[in-house]
Amino acid sequence: MKVLHVVPSFYPAFHYGGPITSVYELCAGLVRQDCEVRVLTTDANGLDAVLDVAKDGPVTLPPGVSVRYCPRILRHSLSAALLRQLLPSLRWADVVHLTAVYNFPTLPTLAACRWLRKPLVWSPRGALQRWQGSRRPALKAGWESICRRLAPRGAVLHVTSEQEAAESTARFPGTSAALIPNGVEIPPRSEHRNGSGRLRLLFLGRIDAKKGIENLLAACQRLRNLDKPWSLVIAGTGDAAYTAGLEKNARALGVRDQVSFLGEARGQAKADLFAESDLAVFPSQTENFAMVVAEALAHGVPVIASKGTPWSGVEARGCGLWVENDPATVAAAIERMSRMPLREMGERGRRWMEEEFAWETVARRMLQLYGKLLLKEESVS
Repeated sequence: MKVLHVVPSFYPAFHYGGPITSVYELCAGLVRQDCEVRVLTTDANGLDAVLDVAKDGPVTLPPGVSVRYCPRILRHSLSAALLRQLLPSLRWADVVHLTAVYNFPTLPTLAACRWLRKPLVWSPRGALQRWQGSRRPALKAGWESICRRLAPRGAVLHVTSEQEAAESTARFPGTSAALIPNGVEIPPRSEHRNGSGRLRLLFLGRIDAKKGIENLLAACQRLRNLDKPWSLVIAGTGDAAYTAGLEKNARALGVRDQVSFLGEARGQAKADLFAESDLAVFPSQTENFAMVVAEALAHGVPVIASKGTPWSGVEARGCGLWVENDPATVAAAIERMSRMPLREMGERGRRWMEEEFAWETVARRMLQLYGKLLLKEESVS
């Protein structure tokens, strides 16, 4: 099967966070399922940076993903070259997979798929979900109205949780949704390093108001009933002014000496962080999947996840707590988990990821969805 992924930015554009890795891993998994996969994207890596990649032809990434990086000329993904490549790429494909919503490639891809009658899977990656601090809601509503007019009949929204399915289909009535979670790379088993009796907390992810970091810092101020010292590492990148504001907030709360702002962590540095952490805390306001929860569990680190994430299963599987994200509740959850068998909980989480979230399993499920759409389109034709 020939599959075209259209995405505004692609690996290794890590500025854009978890979706960059998850889309790449899906494409790689599809290649291992004997699909021919091409990616049409831009060279964007944030507003002020572009990738150092070849842009005059396809680039082949392991294990055989063919990527066409088109020069970005404005904002995050406006690209005349991508527009020129779009129709030939769509004609080549059996199935098209579009990622993102409020980006330049979205509207022409929807319109061209409708015109060419190409089966379309559309991954909003949480963009259609809202929370109190969501930006530019009126502008987004107008964009969605245009999308509804352009989207081909029979397009399927790919969602990663029941919560995302409900919110996304409410914005696109009559559109069906397929729930296929993201996968996670299962790392080699590694021993956690001793913390000398200190409870080592970890937040890893994009530094953004949506992630609830203010609530985590306020929760840390309330950790008065712990019978052991504690520390918190905040790892990730974001707006410099916002990050500086968080550091100022930590000082005002009296916890700055126990909180480290590490910056970006990738590869071995990220693995080392997990190995040196006892408990990962993710108090997000809203998430469609929260890839970092799966990563922590795959590394054997139990988690506290907010009810803004779709990870209620951490309690059912005995590898964490699923709680409201207000400071008092997060603090109580940390105190409760400090008295629980964290190593055993981490092992249960790792086994869960191995059983249900390995990338090969996810790629097979996505390939089955593509096959159903292709058969449906062929029967109509």
